[in-house]
Amino acid sequence: MQILRISLTVLGVLLALIGLVWIGQGSGYFPYPASSFMINQSPWMLRGALVAIVGLALMFAARRFVR
Repeated sequence: MQILRISLTVLGVLLALIGLVWIGQGSGYFPYPASSFMINQSPWMLRGALVAIVGLALMFAARRFVR
């Protein structure tokens, strides 16, 4: 069970970070790489928020339910 808990936590952290990058690119605050199709595109802000929420939920589930 410890392996599952660690795996879910790592996956949750990665998803949360990816979601934050997508939010930053979609809002234009993180325009890297400069040729990215995601820069200043508001749908990517919503998608990033959803991915970040899923990541946070995975981290919460790993801490709360996997024992």
